[in-house]
Amino acid sequence: MSANRKGDRRERELVNRLDEAGFAVMRAPASGSATTRDLPDVLAGNGDVFYAIEAKSSAGDPIYLTGEEVEALIYFAQNFGAKARIAVRFDREDWYFFHPGDLHVTDGGNYRVKKETALTDGEDFAEFVGRSEKTTLDDL
Repeated sequence: MSANRKGDRRERELVNRLDEAGFAVMRAPASGSATTRDLPDVLAGNGDVFYAIEAKSSAGDPIYLTGEEVEALIYFAQNFGAKARIAVRFDREDWYFFHPGDLHVTDGGNYRVKKETALTDGEDFAEFVGRSEKTTLDDL
């Protein structure tokens, strides 16, 4: 399966999960290729909070985003009145969410999320949709 088809399937999966969690949600059609405008992959809102989401998935390798992708997401989110989020999903794992400012910036100005970072520092799906809160050992 091509990387694009797998990415499209993952985006649709995220849209369906957000819909099931009570969000009004839409996937930007062919974001990044069908238009010269920089659009996020997913827009979601529940009346209280609104998100512009760039979704990325990987079999297990680190996920990279270009500086331009992240800048375009932040720009769109600010103009739209939404919170910018990066959603990552590694095979056999759930979705994890990050504020762009919480991502590791490489020497080349790109952004990277490792699987271990997603599992330890990312906001999991239940927390993202407001169904739970993360508790760390420091909180106990």
